[in-house]
Amino acid sequence: MAEARRMGKSELYAHFADRFDMKRADVRAIFEELNALCEAELQRAGEFTVPGMVKVVLQRRKARIGRNPATGEDIRIPAKTVVKARIIKQLKDAVLPRR
Repeated sequence: MAEARRMGKSELYAHFADRFDMKRADVRAIFEELNALCEAELQRAGEFTVPGMVKVVLQRRKARIGRNPATGEDIRIPAKTVVKARIIKQLKDAVLPRR
């Protein structure tokens, strides 16, 4: 696969502004609102879905015993909550090569 430069935030806003004949400030406001909605729904329900693309979920991890790789000493890893993004199957199938 050829080395491709990823699309930046400004280019993303410009793409949507051109595609839907909107001001870039309006597009930025839509993305900021989507971000705020995602945060609120994660706090409220623990998950948020962007249809056809991604499902963002909270995952609660239990406390466990790990190992310090430098010394080999056992260490206690506390319980914590992390945010995970799960890619929708249709998007994976469209992008990833078949085996």
